[in-house]
Amino acid sequence: MPHFTTGDGAQLHFTDEGEGLPVLALAGLTRNGGDFDHVAPLLPGVRLIRLDARGRGRSDFTGPETYNVWQEAKDATALLDHLGIGRAALLGTSRGGLVGMVLAATAKDRLLGVALNDVGPVIEARGLVVIAGYLGRRPAQRTWDEAARARAALWSHFRDVPHERWLHEVRNHYEETPEGLQLRYDPRLREAFLPPEGGEFPALWPFFEALDRLPVAVIRGETSDILSPETLAEMRRRRPDMIVAEVPGRGHVPFLDEPQSLAALHAWLDLCREARGASPAPVD
Repeated sequence: MPHFTTGDGAQLHFTDEGEGLPVLALAGLTRNGGDFDHVAPLLPGVRLIRLDARGRGRSDFTGPETYNVWQEAKDATALLDHLGIGRAALLGTSRGGLVGMVLAATAKDRLLGVALNDVGPVIEARGLVVIAGYLGRRPAQRTWDEAARARAALWSHFRDVPHERWLHEVRNHYEETPEGLQLRYDPRLREAFLPPEGGEFPALWPFFEALDRLPVAVIRGETSDILSPETLAEMRRRRPDMIVAEVPGRGHVPFLDEPQSLAALHAWLDLCREARGASPAPVD
């Protein structure tokens, strides 16, 4: 299994498949490269590079002090360096999209474009409450099948999702053991995620503005509790040229193989290919 070593000695797992436009795929907060299993076969002409962030999946658990978007942005560029890739398009789901915005502000010359899957510069408090309710805690269910059925019942705002899809999701999220389901991420991620008591997560509009001159796509689930319609509307006002898809029957986060998601991603990838062939934008 491919790993590379970061500057602080962490061993991070990644996969590198396909040929064509390099696309770095970064997963959600507690998730891993398996986030993109559903969409991967539907992106022809793409070299899809998926990174398990530190503390997730098959990457080293390096402690809560390292579980932040700044470190994860450094890890992303370190992976590109390891692979000898100068610029890549970035597809970020939730937390991965936040890392993409940080990279736009700190290492824009490494990006061909950014696609944000159900995330923006304002994270809704009600969605954070939901995340805080499960983060770092093992599920009560003891098997993948039980967990898949529980998720289908709990996530009723996701419509027309077959049992096999939920089963795939929970298998990616948990390991089934004789002692029950175990998390496929470091439970101490909770310590890094929760703000100080009474604190709030700041809005990140300057980081969204850093996406200027990059092809941008935003995909939002119809009932998302992380990316609100109001925030999406303001993002569109500030970037009227960005590609937008709203996916019916999906909350946080769309699977990315929905027709609306695919149409947005394919249009965005075309723009990224054009950017790859163009001369680099002048540096201000």
